[in-house]
Amino acid sequence: MGRVSQAQAEENRRRVVETASRLFREQGTHVSVADLMKASGLTHGGFYKQFASKEALIDEATTHAFDELTQLHKNDLEQHAGQRDAAQQALIDAYLSIEHRDSAADGCPVAALATDMARDPGDREAHRVYTEGVGDFADFLATEDQDGLTRLCTMLGALVLARATKGSPLSEEILTAAHTGLTTTM
Repeated sequence: MGRVSQAQAEENRRRVVETASRLFREQGTHVSVADLMKASGLTHGGFYKQFASKEALIDEATTHAFDELTQLHKNDLEQHAGQRDAAQQALIDAYLSIEHRDSAADGCPVAALATDMARDPGDREAHRVYTEGVGDFADFLATEDQDGLTRLCTMLGALVLARATKGSPLSEEILTAAHTGLTTTM
């Protein structure tokens, strides 16, 4: 089998990072390299040609997930003509929805990666990116009257609990209660 071109190698790397970003949000960073590569449509042997270690991939995939979140916030602002309160309301509506609850792979990296980052040594790039991402998300949610961290904690806690109780009526009640609590004070 011949060597792949530099362009193909870059495309393969991009595909692995995107796949890892989704799988880590859906299943956690304990997903095996073999499973990651299979989900990417590539061979397990090709992994170490692209990445020094699984930890290096976790770092890149975490950065990718937070880059997506930052872009989502920018898009929300643009869609709402720069009106921050309208963009925040749309974000809260989407964040505390059944669709977001049921779509961890494409969802918020703050919620999806929280337990993995809590177990991760704080000196890794992924931990730094995660910490900065949490701060940026809280800054986006802040208003003149409300603290962004409080709003983020409410949203995050509700999403995690709703995912943990999925399949019971309590799951939707949690989302509704958090939504009502956040939007009645807007």
